[in-house]
Amino acid sequence: MSYRDKELTIRPITHEDLPKLWELIYKEESPEWKKWDAPYYEHKSLPFEKFMEQQEKYVHSESRWAIAVNEEVIGTVSYYWEHKPSNWLEMGIGIYDPAFWSGGYGTRALRLWIHHLFTTMPLVRVGYTTWSGNERMIKVGEKFGMTMEARLRKCRYYNGEYYDSIRMGLLREEWEESQCF
Repeated sequence: MSYRDKELTIRPITHEDLPKLWELIYKEESPEWKKWDAPYYEHKSLPFEKFMEQQEKYVHSESRWAIAVNEEVIGTVSYYWEHKPSNWLEMGIGIYDPAFWSGGYGTRALRLWIHHLFTTMPLVRVGYTTWSGNERMIKVGEKFGMTMEARLRKCRYYNGEYYDSIRMGLLREEWEESQCF
């Protein structure tokens, strides 16, 4: 199964994707993308061999898929269960290659991912958490009609400044009414 929007595809990760994902995510000690994706959490580079020991976390995972543009992997979409008994799912996205930032790829990939999640699971709501320093992620949620459900003030510390933690959410009926897909 995969979803396509012109040259952009989201799909399960394959063994062939692993070298590129390692290069994008773990090769560098301080990759550019980490400045926007929860930079208050430590990121460590990982030798390729160590990364490959964890390949079962990636290959054919239901909860993490590749984002590809013209078949080139540029990032991932993912989800995790905040509380599975109540179908409380949180999602995420990472566009690791800066060449693909601010071009609408993240919005398009997240639109496909939300469609996939609502189509394949009995979810009432999807959401994500970001921080006030990542204005692009907040704007993506607003494009989909997401509600800012929580703003925890000054609880994220990065580069000598405090930022807010932002929780965005979207109900199934809001998604269906918005005709985003």
